[in-house]
Amino acid sequence: MPSEAVFVTCAVTGSGDSVRKSPHVPVTPAEIAGAALEAHAAGAAIVHIHVRDPASGAPSRDPALYAQVVERIRAGSAEVILNLTGGMGGDLMFGPDAAPLRFGKGTDFVGPRERVAHILELRPEIGSLDCGSLNFDESLYGTTPRYLRAIAAEYRARGVRPEIEVFELGHIELARQLIGEGLITPPALFQLCLGIKYGAPATAQAMLAMRDALPPGVLWSAFGVGRLQMPMVAQAVLLGGNVRVGLEDNLYLEKGVPATNAQLVERAVRIVELLGARVLSAAETRARLNLRPVRA
Repeated sequence: MPSEAVFVTCAVTGSGDSVRKSPHVPVTPAEIAGAALEAHAAGAAIVHIHVRDPASGAPSRDPALYAQVVERIRAGSAEVILNLTGGMGGDLMFGPDAAPLRFGKGTDFVGPRERVAHILELRPEIGSLDCGSLNFDESLYGTTPRYLRAIAAEYRARGVRPEIEVFELGHIELARQLIGEGLITPPALFQLCLGIKYGAPATAQAMLAMRDALPPGVLWSAFGVGRLQMPMVAQAVLLGGNVRVGLEDNLYLEKGVPATNAQLVERAVRIVELLGARVLSAAETRARLNLRPVRA
């Protein structure tokens, strides 16, 4: 059945090479927090946060940068739900065929606790959990069941709700295992990630297949990348899910027109409403996800 009420997540900046492609991609903690608050004002109940090096714009795992962003967002809103990425620190850039373990520039591979050090310190309501490995053209994003168990246990100990990011059907099977082991408190929260190269494509058929593979009773959201971002918003609503948009996944409002995060949220809200659904506030979303109150 189509969704009757939908929460919107905005993925504000991401870790891709997007800074040079759009003037609207936020880089500094002040810019990221400002964009997050604008997205919230436009209708996003949840903001998904990466940070970047303020000087270079390169992706960063620096907990101090996350702390600045969180402090600025919380100063601007006590309602918006924070979702900090746990997906950094898994990049392997392989060396030449004769020496593949002579890892190249861009490799950033650390253990499970270091990957989520900022989440353990700052205790956002939600932390993402990339539930499996994924190929890219010249690299691998790698995580293992042991790593996922360690991260899930740390989240649970600190009252952080995992957002289980799945990029193909095998990731859902791994998530089922973690849920079965009691590492993720039900109802689990899934994010279906569509259109990433060598992952599930951004098609109606792929979203349907992934939705049907989810364990019963879970909550789920979905996104598509690039020009398919808004079609996947509509598809998620029609299949009973929630939606994600933002500059992490798509830089354009339409062909040749760079978007802001707030503009993408506004368009997603309009699509949701045109399909007959209601957009949930942050307070309503917090209740639906059974999230703890913001700490004073």
